Amino acid sequence: MLWLLRHADAADGSPDESRPLTELGRTQAHAAGAALARLSVPLELCLTSPKLRARQTAELACEPLGIEIVDTDELTGEPFDAERVAVGIEHALLVGHDPSISLALHDLTGAQVRLRKCGLAGIEQGELVVLMTPSELQAIASAEAIV
Repeated sequence: MLWLLRHADAADGSPDESRPLTELGRTQAHAAGAALARLSVPLELCLTSPKLRARQTAELACEPLGIEIVDTDELTGEPFDAERVAVGIEHALLVGHDPSISLALHDLTGAQVRLRKCGLAGIEQGELVVLMTPSELQAIASAEAIV
């Protein structure tokens, strides 16, 4: 299964590649990882854009997952082939930028979706299986455990 995560909310500024996450963005990214962990999503590796806001999103999201993070220039914002980027990885999380992350989602599934900042999509064999907004991820992350 392939997971696509758009970077979380970032500060304005220049240069573009050095824009850090805002406090909201840090909260969003942490919630994304906590939700994936709570849902027991199996992930092997996270591939991320090396731009600061994406790298910080990946670090915060992957912390509760305990998976390795690898920077790749293929996710810096230009259109990319998600299957080729994640070749050989059965369960990968890709962290990138819009519009390229939403275009990759469309290329994989045909879905006309624009991921919000820190929005998450799960794709399996060309089918959009799950699409979550940052507020949905936060709700999952903060929900009380079911006994």
